[in-house]
Amino acid sequence: MKLYRVLDENSRVAYVAQTNDVFRRIAGEILGDYSITEEEVSVTKLLAPLAPPNIFAIGLNYRSHALETNKPLPDAPVVFAKATTSVNHPGDPIVLPAVGPASVDYEVELAVVIAHKCRNVSADAAAEYILGYTVANDVSARDWQQRLGQWVRAKSFDTFCPLGPCIETDLDPADLRLTATLNGRVMQEASTSDLLFTVPQLVEFLSADLTLLPGTVILTGTPGGVGAARSPQVFLRDGDIITCAVEGIGELTNPVVAAEGGGQGKRNPPNLWSVKPPGRSSRPKRGSR
Repeated sequence: MKLYRVLDENSRVAYVAQTNDVFRRIAGEILGDYSITEEEVSVTKLLAPLAPPNIFAIGLNYRSHALETNKPLPDAPVVFAKATTSVNHPGDPIVLPAVGPASVDYEVELAVVIAHKCRNVSADAAAEYILGYTVANDVSARDWQQRLGQWVRAKSFDTFCPLGPCIETDLDPADLRLTATLNGRVMQEASTSDLLFTVPQLVEFLSADLTLLPGTVILTGTPGGVGAARSPQVFLRDGDIITCAVEGIGELTNPVVAAEGGGQGKRNPPNLWSVKPPGRSSRPKRGSR
């Protein structure tokens, strides 16, 4: 079943279920007890299917992506986080940040939505804790990622985590086709059967002595074909359209725009990563000239 978070005809946030091309209002909480009513809803806008309390993401979880980035295959899941403020709605623009507009990349991913409080859950029991699956675009500012040697900041700019269009609750994640299409050109194409660490294994690994709250989203990794690994490189530009799709869920499409006053293609944005660490000062010492 496909569950959507939407604005209805009165511009109110509502959850609806799609049945036979009709949206019917959901009563209750999708992360608790809910039921599908007979009330039809006129949808004016699709929203990200939930507001997650945490977003965990997995790096290098496809052999093809690890190889194209010249990284060794990991022995355990490579985990990072994305700020919840990076969540973006279907159809809303991905904004190229003014402080780093030149190397913004796309990454199609299958995303897992946790249904219940989840801690120390085995892979065998993982399915009992999963509400369903959605599509994610793990947008990444590669210059920030490479200069800083870390991932969280580079992947957490506002608008950098589009999610949607829905949560599919009845889906086997083991062998799903996923694609990223930029301006009509397929850039990434793979199957979730190529995941190095499966969805159940990821739930087991992440929940080991770490509580996954209801609504937590897990991005499971991206396959080969990212823009940074191409020759020549292909990065998102003002006016682009990027569509990420996962079989059985749907398509997540977002336009790309430049930040107000930020432009695009700058090679010398403000060097926020070169600010002196706290405690150091460029002021002259007392008594010096």
